[in-house]
Amino acid sequence: MSALQLKELNKIFNPGSIAVIGASNKKGSVGYTLFNNLIGAGYEGVVYPVNKSAPSVQGIHSYRSVDQIPRKIDLALIAVPAKTVPEVMRECGESGIRGAIIISAGFKEIGAKGKELEDEVLDIARDYDIRFIGPNCLGIIRPKIHLNASFAPLMPDDGKIAFISQSGALCAAVLDWCHHRGIGFSSFVSVGSMADITFGDLIDYFGMDPDTGAIILYIEALKNVRGFMSAARHFAKTKPIIVVKSGRCERSAAVATSHTGAMAGDDDLYDAAFKRAGIVRVTRIEELFDCAEALDSQTRPTGNHLAIVTNAGGPGVMAADELLSQGGELAELSNKTIEALNACLPPYWSHGNPVDILGDATPERYRDATSITLRDPNVDGVLLLLTPVSMSDSELTARYIVDLNRDISPGDVFKPLLASWMGEALVEKGRKILESGGVPSFETPESAVTTYLHMYQYTKNIASLYEMPEDILTGFHPAKDEVKSIFRTLAKDGRELLTVYESMKVLAAYDIPTVKTMLAHDPEEAIKIADEIGYPVAMKIVSPQITHKTDIGCVKLNIQTQEGVRTAFEEINRNAGEHNPDATIHGVAIQSMVTGTGYEVIIGSKRDKLFGPAILFGAGGTMVEYIRDQTIGFPPLNQALAHRMIEDTRISKILKNGFRGSPPANIRLIEEALVKISFMLIDFPEIEEMDINPIHVNDTSLLALDARILINPGKVNISVPPGSDLIISRCPTKYNQEWTSPAGDKIFFRAIRPEDEPLWLEMVRSFSDETIRQRFFAPLSEIDHHMVVRYCHIDYDREIAIAAFVEGEEGYRMVGVGRVVILSDENTGEFGMAIRDEYQERGIGNKLVDIMIEIARDFRLRTIIGDVLADNHRMLKIAEDKGFKIKRHEDPSLRRVVLNL
Repeated sequence: MSALQLKELNKIFNPGSIAVIGASNKKGSVGYTLFNNLIGAGYEGVVYPVNKSAPSVQGIHSYRSVDQIPRKIDLALIAVPAKTVPEVMRECGESGIRGAIIISAGFKEIGAKGKELEDEVLDIARDYDIRFIGPNCLGIIRPKIHLNASFAPLMPDDGKIAFISQSGALCAAVLDWCHHRGIGFSSFVSVGSMADITFGDLIDYFGMDPDTGAIILYIEALKNVRGFMSAARHFAKTKPIIVVKSGRCERSAAVATSHTGAMAGDDDLYDAAFKRAGIVRVTRIEELFDCAEALDSQTRPTGNHLAIVTNAGGPGVMAADELLSQGGELAELSNKTIEALNACLPPYWSHGNPVDILGDATPERYRDATSITLRDPNVDGVLLLLTPVSMSDSELTARYIVDLNRDISPGDVFKPLLASWMGEALVEKGRKILESGGVPSFETPESAVTTYLHMYQYTKNIASLYEMPEDILTGFHPAKDEVKSIFRTLAKDGRELLTVYESMKVLAAYDIPTVKTMLAHDPEEAIKIADEIGYPVAMKIVSPQITHKTDIGCVKLNIQTQEGVRTAFEEINRNAGEHNPDATIHGVAIQSMVTGTGYEVIIGSKRDKLFGPAILFGAGGTMVEYIRDQTIGFPPLNQALAHRMIEDTRISKILKNGFRGSPPANIRLIEEALVKISFMLIDFPEIEEMDINPIHVNDTSLLALDARILINPGKVNISVPPGSDLIISRCPTKYNQEWTSPAGDKIFFRAIRPEDEPLWLEMVRSFSDETIRQRFFAPLSEIDHHMVVRYCHIDYDREIAIAAFVEGEEGYRMVGVGRVVILSDENTGEFGMAIRDEYQERGIGNKLVDIMIEIARDFRLRTIIGDVLADNHRMLKIAEDKGFKIKRHEDPSLRRVVLNL
């Protein structure tokens, strides 16, 4: 977080001194409440009121301006009229204040003039290196240090949740609601307009905050999506991030040119972005805290197969219905589990899942049934339901369940355990026992089921972040020049929409199989082409102005004869003329008909102003907008991410398993097509929308039957760095190079990718004990996937690792890696390096250091450092030769090498 100046954020959230600019004696005013909250909550820092006219505020000596305060101030809390905020910010900057919270309203939320004022404030803040929250915000609360730098009336309990909200009014309501429920916070932040500090900055800060265990977000709209995604992906694995996003409806109802444009709405893009970042999205405020508490107290489920243990059949059925309706599964109890339950339950128990242990269930019966069910390998989690009938004992049952939750026997698998003690007064004490014992308790079975499935979604999202992809496009070299030529011709003609003929040529340039397509300009040429292609054929109008061809009779299928071709040609042109007399007709496309069994899918894309290019996959055909079986992803895609996209559709079950005697589809071919489209969108930012629909896929082939591509002609001849509008950084190609070492080795250098996991693993396992000691400073335990993830799944906005490869008879081997990581608290990068033993002292390390210095300069770092064992004389010599200064380290066995850039 070097560029985000985390130290300055610390002055906002852990200030030693605060100036309240606009502090007031007028009860009921914002300035009065802010100052009163600060001095009345037990905050142990120093608070100074600033008021131009009052000699004292609430009995405390006041200052006319911040430059009169005799002490250096960490945080300025600003509550003055909007028009005076620029002047105040300048005074703060000149006084050395580097953190601010602007409570004042009257900025971009009021229109153009307010936006100009906000931009002026931001410019001043940047001139003085001030980081600020707001404007137009409620403020912040830090319960642990009794800091209430807000005008909210309540100080919540101390807790492990950081709550960050774009709505100040919602903050006040949530504070009241959580106070009643006893929910505590590590921090409570109202972000306001986010002119400076954004959600991404705050995720970075609280991701490293030891007092925060989970991060909760209320989002109305994002800005700086790439920074948000980078921060969320970096911390989501270790700290759950849970979000509720308001405004699920479309921003506009504009007519879309393509099916993808119509289906990939704003909320769909947000949903896909959250999923890609590892974030759990919920729909209601209460679900935020239910999910956060459950993830904090329980292990994450590895699957969605839930077992339900209940003393009443009705609630068990309600829970099962909710589970199935939300895409979960009822766990199939094993025979061993059934036998064990038979031994401890009355003979008339349900003998299945839900496990109905009957209305006279004792606490011991609950305990035994739950213990047995938890051990079933088919069960991913257990939900306990208790209704307060006269025979039930909610308190003792709760104590038994808490003990069961704590006492996990050796060899048992940790699984989530949730409860719903239904009712109010009769079960209140039991609920408190459960919650204090780490078992999440819910008022209704439906709430418990929803939380369980959110927990499982978190598991899936995190797994997709770090799943090892296969390298499926080795040797893929698209014909970019051919595509560029087509786009330049369109731009010259002032056209946006490619014809189907041109679109097919673009797809072919990216090695996506297309049905043979030829263009006919009159009936006789159409017949000649059809004879050449072979019957039956399909015929479609080719016109930039006609998009949905089928709807107006401009598509004819399964034409078997020459006369049929002639008739179809005439009908298609007549229908086109009647639909749009002014349309430019380029001709009629003649295609061979695809025969045999198979499935129709769609791959599309849409370039959004906020999210950049997005990729859509789903069930295809003419009914796509009505079926709406779709999923959305973002470039760059790899095989694993493409596979996840396919899995997230309903049609995936048919594609994988086949349907009514038809064999399954070749999933690998769909994955390859998705990844190729991902490359195309990165290479050509001028592509605005794309539909490849339908795509016919079966067990042996994939074939694009129709395509529509829309470009922005104004972007065609503009040089834009590839990937500059992506919300997730792409693997940089700048450092790709071939090099011959002084020893004659032919080495290829490039940035490491997730697909390199097997090569990295093989290299590290080949290291001698001495090489491991020099790189990791200690012996390595068993290397597992989680460790490899750290080194191969990289956010290229935060670090870059360059791998060195040599080609042998069995393919490429990794022989070395150099890595630069941006540190969290200053403009400094840390580097590290390791070389395979047999390739040491051959000049590779020297070359890698040169590349790492180049990377550090590209990151605009001021300093690059590295820790080296004091007896690693070869590395110290390389560093010294490159201009590094060798300094002492707090660990006497190490030396720190430092290069100022």
